[in-house]
Amino acid sequence: MDKKWVFPLVITSIVCAFLLVTSVNMGQVSSLHRVNAIFSIFPSRVVANQTKVSFAEEKNAPPPPPPAPPIPRFAYLISGSKGDLEKLWRTLHALYHPLNQYVLHMDLESPPEERLELASRVEKEPIFAIVGNVMMITKANIVTYRGPTMVANTLHACAILLKRSKDWDWFINLSASDYPLVTQDDLLSTFLPLKRDLNFVEHTSELGWKEDKRAKPLMVDPGLYQTTKTDIFWVSPRRTLPTAFKLFTGSAWMILSHSFVEYLVWGWDNLPRTMLMYYTNFISSPEGYFQTVICNAPEFVPTVLNHDMHFISWDSPPQQHPQVLSLNDSRNMIDSGAAFARKFKQDDPVLDIIDRELLGRINGSFTPGGWCSGDPPCSKVGKQKRLKPGPGAQRLRSLVDKLILLSKSEENQCH
Repeated sequence: MDKKWVFPLVITSIVCAFLLVTSVNMGQVSSLHRVNAIFSIFPSRVVANQTKVSFAEEKNAPPPPPPAPPIPRFAYLISGSKGDLEKLWRTLHALYHPLNQYVLHMDLESPPEERLELASRVEKEPIFAIVGNVMMITKANIVTYRGPTMVANTLHACAILLKRSKDWDWFINLSASDYPLVTQDDLLSTFLPLKRDLNFVEHTSELGWKEDKRAKPLMVDPGLYQTTKTDIFWVSPRRTLPTAFKLFTGSAWMILSHSFVEYLVWGWDNLPRTMLMYYTNFISSPEGYFQTVICNAPEFVPTVLNHDMHFISWDSPPQQHPQVLSLNDSRNMIDSGAAFARKFKQDDPVLDIIDRELLGRINGSFTPGGWCSGDPPCSKVGKQKRLKPGPGAQRLRSLVDKLILLSKSEENQCH
């Protein structure tokens, strides 16, 4: 009986000893954590004395180059009227590049047969079907150059392009009577290093004879409410020059940045709408609306370059329309460095000279570029981002560099 308590005592002693040892060890671990935490405040001499191993090659290596800017993309409006089908089709082929967007418009004066034929050609062209970057405005608009309908048609095309794709940098409006003097590879490579907010808008605030003949008279364009094109008519009384904004005038042809086009169409500021209402009764409003908007918007004034990128030959004094270009104008066109010229008659021999000497375009095909592939050339789309600029890029770059230099003096912007 005296030995019965020995076994429980031994077991109890073992358990107590185990618990005691465990608690001591945990305490030591906790203490070590506290000590390590305290000493971690101070840097270790070993760590402090260690230095990163470096090599002379690393010190002399140049910094990594900045990422190259993406290739720019253009959004074109090419418009025509009655009898312009063949001219428009030729201009489109001379201007085509898979990276760009194209909107075609033949106004309501053109016969339905011409509009249907253009739509059929666009649908049947294999390259257009593959790339999908050419579309036609099927609901034709009345367009009169002397009235505001041309401005409305241009803004309509801008809205379509904004809705269709955001992947473009500049908007260019052309007519079927325009023709390029450089390839699209020339144009893309020249615009590649440029700031994407630049706007090429010819402008001046010196109205001259236009003050009395265009700014003060009031007119109404029947094209706003009729389905047939008729001339504008005058109403009275005449009006005075505005005091809420400053009038500017210039060319109806321009290259506009994506950001400025959004400003015009979305109209988060009321200025574009106010200008649109004012120019509704302004003779030849395409020559003043865009200039007056951009030069009265302070955030866009620094982006304006005073040129429309066209070669145009005017009478002296200027008439409503410019002179028709011919072979006699070839040297002046090339020397101008401009990207486009106007205006041309259909199939004029000078266009064949431009195709052969400036664009390298043969047999009515597309203008060759780095994207061209297949046999015959340009029958297939190769590498769209491969650019092969030619001599035209040098001429155009010289003009653009000159314009940028002039803009830095701020004397050539919105004055």
